[in-house]
Amino acid sequence: MYLKLTFLITVLLSSLNVSSQTTYPKITGYFGIMHPIVTFSEDETTLNFRDYYAVGFPTGINIWKSEKIGFSLEFVPNIKDDNGTSKVTNLLFHPGVLVALGKGYTFAGRLAFETSGRYGFTPVFNKTNIKSTNCSYYVAVPLPVRFGNDHPSTFTVGFQFGIAF
Repeated sequence: MYLKLTFLITVLLSSLNVSSQTTYPKITGYFGIMHPIVTFSEDETTLNFRDYYAVGFPTGINIWKSEKIGFSLEFVPNIKDDNGTSKVTNLLFHPGVLVALGKGYTFAGRLAFETSGRYGFTPVFNKTNIKSTNCSYYVAVPLPVRFGNDHPSTFTVGFQFGIAF
């Protein structure tokens, strides 16, 4: 009787697939490549790849409190090549809140603090495209808005892709 009961409990627990449930908080990391496409200000409109080449490397940690909401801590070193001279132009500290929108979509509302003296916010719309057991690949559209450092306010449209694990 005891063996039959133990066997029955084991079968029931395995059918519930308890081990595949996600526990929270859940911590994930990611690395990406971000290309600003076009930047608008009251003075001018500049295009990446035409007027210069700029690229950022967002690297961060996401801490999901639940399947719907989380916190993200991101750092983005930026490199710019202008007239054949390249250099690190900025380091961005980019904390924010994550909101899962469903079907692989996530909204990240980020504050922005740049070593160049600029500050602002960045709404980011993210889509996980390929998901496996060890990692996932994503694309995102960041929309940085920046102020300060005696420069006009700017709005940028960017394209980002990367890997999360």
